[in-house]
Amino acid sequence: MRQPMIPSMTRLSCGTIRCQINGTYVPVAEFELAAGDWIYFSPKVLLWTDPATTLTVPQPSRGRRPGMLEAHGPGHIGVAENRAGEVIALPLRRAQPACVRPGRFLCATGNVKYQWRPSGVSYITMAAEREYPAGRYQLNLTAAGRQGLALLHASGDAFLRDLAESESVLVSPASLLYWEDTVDLSLHLEFPYVPGQHVRRVFWRSSRIWLRACGPGRVVIDSACGPAEDARTADRESFASQQRWDAPATTTTAAE
Repeated sequence: MRQPMIPSMTRLSCGTIRCQINGTYVPVAEFELAAGDWIYFSPKVLLWTDPATTLTVPQPSRGRRPGMLEAHGPGHIGVAENRAGEVIALPLRRAQPACVRPGRFLCATGNVKYQWRPSGVSYITMAAEREYPAGRYQLNLTAAGRQGLALLHASGDAFLRDLAESESVLVSPASLLYWEDTVDLSLHLEFPYVPGQHVRRVFWRSSRIWLRACGPGRVVIDSACGPAEDARTADRESFASQQRWDAPATTTTAAE
């Protein structure tokens, strides 16, 4: 089912932090921060801030990782991606992590801990090169203490799928937006039927790489996923599952 778009002028709250989503084509998340409240984000998404808001760089000695900016209240601040799309709200409960693809994270409340982790989904080409169809790293988000809130950016429409135990769905790797930590990801290689005689290069060129997401848990997919990934003559041992489609059955009808 489609995850409902957050309409312009919608107000969100997390604890004492207030947020309003403004705009439709390139939406802006505008925050009202009370004293003691703070959010963090990538420097490139900072749109505006008032003089009362304190901007700081995280200190590694305090257990925070560099690469983000922190905005501390009291004050107001606005963040936005420099491209069209929609803002996706990701509420985070304590000890229930979520994983986000690179380039999708917009901002999060200060009690949300983040960590870049190497992707466990990759394959080896016949040239001994490692490819990461879903990105080399993934962002792991976890709320500490009370509930936290993260905002993500989707370039297209977002669709969610709640998977039951052992239920799976095949997803284009570039379309993955976020998924719950309970979801298991693996690679699936598919070969469609190619009629006629062909060399191995043509055979591999027609192949398709999928991510198999297996429940339980939620998976959210972005409809603006970009071009599909091909297998680039991959080592088949890298894939958890494969499918080769046979020639379609043909039937003939005898003339009466």
